[in-house]
Amino acid sequence: MATNRSRRLRKKLCVDEFQELGFELNLEFKEGLDDEAIDSFLDAFLTDAMDGNGLDYVGGDDYGLVCLADRGSVTEVQRATVEAWLKSRGELTKVEVSSLLDAWYPEKQINPAA
Repeated sequence: MATNRSRRLRKKLCVDEFQELGFELNLEFKEGLDDEAIDSFLDAFLTDAMDGNGLDYVGGDDYGLVCLADRGSVTEVQRATVEAWLKSRGELTKVEVSSLLDAWYPEKQINPAA
């Protein structure tokens, strides 16, 4: 693929200086937790941890990707805030939060300028 792209194309593709960062979540719920309790947790998660920090979540109830609600990158502070919120919840037995990664091309390295 060509590496000499116009600024407009780099922005459309979310590459180089337009790279957008996010992070992955992997959660395990306590055994025996009923569907109502899981739904209640997910509602609180989406309202408090996601909307409250200007973030969006894409995925299922136990695995997904967190990215910025608007165009741009998640900050390390936002990632740490979500991790702390998840670890404070009693419904979960395991919380894995990845380091920041390219939200569009997870296999690519993070640009130092991002």
